[in-house]
Parts: sequence; structure tokens; C-alpha cells
Amino acid sequence: MTSGKLTRRSFAGLALAAGLMGSVSAPAVLAQEYTEENPLTVALVVHGNLGDKSFFDSAAAGLQRAEDELPVEVTVIEAGLDRGRWEPALADATDQGFDVVIGGTWEMNGFMQALSPEYPDTRFILFDDTPDFSGGAFPNILAIQYRTSTAAYLAGYAAAKISETGKLGEILGVEGATIVEFAVGFEQGAKAANPDVEVTRAIAGSFTDPARGKELALAQFAQGVDIVFPIAGGTGIGALQAARDEGKLAVGVDSDQAEIFAPTDAAQAEVIFTSVEKKVGQSLYTALEQTLAGTAPYGSTVLLGLADGAVGLSKNSYYEATVPAEVRAEVDAVEAQIIAGEIEVDTVMQ
Repeated sequence: MTSGKLTRRSFAGLALAAGLMGSVSAPAVLAQEYTEENPLTVALVVHGNLGDKSFFDSAAAGLQRAEDELPVEVTVIEAGLDRGRWEPALADATDQGFDVVIGGTWEMNGFMQALSPEYPDTRFILFDDTPDFSGGAFPNILAIQYRTSTAAYLAGYAAAKISETGKLGEILGVEGATIVEFAVGFEQGAKAANPDVEVTRAIAGSFTDPARGKELALAQFAQGVDIVFPIAGGTGIGALQAARDEGKLAVGVDSDQAEIFAPTDAAQAEVIFTSVEKKVGQSLYTALEQTLAGTAPYGSTVLLGLADGAVGLSKNSYYEATVPAEVRAEVDAVEAQIIAGEIEVDTVMQ
């Protein structure tokens, strides 16, 4: 184990190591094989870099917990922003013989599908997207998807209730299904709270352009928006900064972003009155726990939502300070109705 600290490597360093080691197939994952002295070896291949204070950081945090609490040894490979390096990084990680290789989103899905038949004894976990498992394809891939709309509905409801202008803004990194999933729930919840609310949607075209996120948020504020919901990874950081600078409010995404910013930027934290949490880290922890136990459903997709505790609304001190008690009570009631199946939340997930 690594004493509670994940091993981090750049793709360049990984490629060199892979070249020295050659091709090694990982052993089958069997529960009784793994101990602290002989841990399950796991590679998280980040198609980008850690530090987004959102999606990738959530994944890494979950794996840090797994390394702390389970017989697991984790290496995080940051492949950087050059798309041409993502497939080689995943291939090199697989070739090194890790027991489990983890990657995320549609951008890594095709690469994982191509690799998995060549390494049948390696387990792959794909989060936030899924291959087509029909006909028994990809028996060594476990796909995890998230019904984020169920949590985003709550954020939209709260935002519409506290908005002074009745105008909300969304900034999407791209229009992929996993991003639009947030938006449809947010819009539905906002309309349920205030049928006259206006929601403006903008597409940034990138997850790594904070300047673009700030530009789009400022444009929405100029049109009367007083609460912005950036669903855009690192691009969204710029939108959050715009809300801070302009004295507006924001909804965070993927992680409890107010709590993340609080130690270093109190002013930024104060404008993020809640976040829609996609608990990637928790889901990866559970997947590894099940892998060790031999119960993980490889060869299939797991779809997790509010009732599973895999997504949720941040109800922290910022939420309590900004959202009146009566609105918080309404949100709690709506949440219970969604979990009970009494409210059907829109989705774009299959």
C-alpha cells in the first residue's frame, strides 16, 4: 500500500515503465487472493489532469478511500489534455498488468472496448458511460452510469424558489447525454417550483476552458440571470468565478464545490449555495469493494440514482444560510417523493 497517498504518474512516465516491463496479463480477480501484503492493483487513467475540483477529483478521492480502507493499491495516471495521448495511456496502463483499470466517460469508452478483449483477465471499470453489452460482449467491463437528473431536479427546484429575477442559467461543457442528464432534471425541477421561470442554456464546447465559462456566465448575468449552473468541469470554474465577482449565486456540480473552495477562497464558496453531487468516488469505492468480494456485476451496466445514494444535493451551511427553511422543507419533501417513485424525473439515459 502507499501509506494513504495515491501514486500519481504522468503518461510519459507510465509509457517508459510499460516499455521496460513488456506485456503482462493481469491475474483473475478472486476475493481470497488479496491482502494488504498482496493488494488488488488498480490504475485510474485520467484523460486530463487532477485538480478540476469536480469530476476527476471525486474519482481520485474515492480511490484514496479504497486504498486507505481496503487491500487495494492505486496508481493514478494523468494523461493530460492532448487527446492523442489518451488511448496510449490506457493501453500502457493495461499492458502493465494492473488487476483493474478504470477510465471514465464516452471519450474513453471506445478505447476500453478495443482493449478489453485483448486482456480477458483484466477487469475494467468505465464510469459515466457504457458499452453495448448485448450478446455477452465485454464480460470484463463494469459500466457505471448516474441518474443525475434526480438530484439536479432538487437543485432546480431550490434555485427557482430563491431566484429574484426568475431567470436561471446553465452552462454545459458539451451536449453529451451524461451532461444533458443534469440539465433536464434541473429544468424540470425549476419549472415545478415556478412554471414561469426562464432557463437559458449555453454550450461551452470544452471542459478545460475557464475563460470561456466565465464569458458565458457573464453574458447570462447581463441578460438577467441571477443563478448559474455550470455543468462543465474545469470550464465551469470560470463560471463560478463570474458568479463570485458579480455577486450572483451558483450551483456546483459533481462534488460539494463550496466545501472544496472554502479553505482557499471563502468568497467563492459563499456563492455556491448547493451542488449537484455525482458521487463518482463512492461508486468506484463500492465497485472495488464488490470486485474484492467477487460480487461486482462485470459484463453489465449499473445505473445509480438518488435512491442509491449515488447522486445527491449538497445540504451544507451555505445551503442553510441561503435557502429559507420553508423551501428546504419543500425540497426534502420533493426528494422523498422522487425516491418513492411518486415524482417521475425526466432522463436522457437509456
